Amino acid sequence: MIVTIVTFRLQQPSTLDEMTKVFQATAPKYQGMQGLLRKNYWMSEDGTRAGGIYVWASRADADRVYTPDWKQFVEGKYGSPPEIQYLHSPVMVDNRDGTISVAA
Repeated sequence: MIVTIVTFRLQQPSTLDEMTKVFQATAPKYQGMQGLLRKNYWMSEDGTRAGGIYVWASRADADRVYTPDWKQFVEGKYGSPPEIQYLHSPVMVDNRDGTISVAA
């Protein structure tokens, strides 16, 4: 599994309510996306940064999404280019269903 942390700086500080509405509008785009196991949207407490934490089945799945067009979409929507960190996630604990997953 691969985890990516996508971060972008907001042009102006935002509120949690404002960003929740923006995130809800883009969330359907990620439903059913090939290789995307989970996505959590996030916003910093001071309202100056936001982004997503993605769990992917593979790096190839992530790379299919993080195209120049996607980066341009993010920059146009939020006012700054996204920074993407790639991290290995060999083990995942899910307390909702009591499972421990090990990457293949």
